[in-house]
Amino acid sequence: QVQLVESGGGLVQPGDSLRLSCKISGRTLSRYFMAWFREAPGKEREIVTAISWTGLTDTWYADSVKGRFTVTRDYVKTEMYLHMNNLRPEDTGVYVCAADLNLSYNSSTWHYWGQGTQVTVSS
Repeated sequence: QVQLVESGGGLVQPGDSLRLSCKISGRTLSRYFMAWFREAPGKEREIVTAISWTGLTDTWYADSVKGRFTVTRDYVKTEMYLHMNNLRPEDTGVYVCAADLNLSYNSSTWHYWGQGTQVTVSS
């Protein structure tokens, strides 16, 4: 089993930055992909970014966050981070980290999930 716990959310103003963390525990994640999904009110859960946990640092970003968000990983701390810059009101939502052996845009295929952390961008 894999346990995922997010932290770092909060209320910020447009243009601010925020860093989210996803603490990973349980089994090793060799060959797994990690991802951040966003759940916004009235919208379907959408993938924001993904990263391979081992090997080459392969990353993927949704068009809406390219150039503003960066995903990183720390093997020693077994954590994944989402560095969010120049935040916009439309970035508001619950950010949830997920893990799976396969990379997919379809959230229903991801096996392990955290509880999420709320990010609110408002002036």
